[in-house]
Amino acid sequence: MAHIRYTNRDEAGPGLAKLYARYSDARGNLDNILRVHSLNPPSMEHHHDLYRHLMTGRSPLSRLQREMIAVAVSAANDCFY
Repeated sequence: MAHIRYTNRDEAGPGLAKLYARYSDARGNLDNILRVHSLNPPSMEHHHDLYRHLMTGRSPLSRLQREMIAVAVSAANDCFY
């Protein structure tokens, strides 16, 4: 669970509810890294766009290498990945 205050799905207004639906997985789960942006929905969209660009955009690194870097950084930060 995030240690940053966020808006629960059942309390989300129409715009935020749409973002929750867009960024949730097939089971309806939304990553906390996106959920913490619920108090500023445009930042949720920007964060998601940046993440997608970093992980799937053109790069000399493969997707696997990028994922390995993300896991290593998360571990170094003692953060759940």
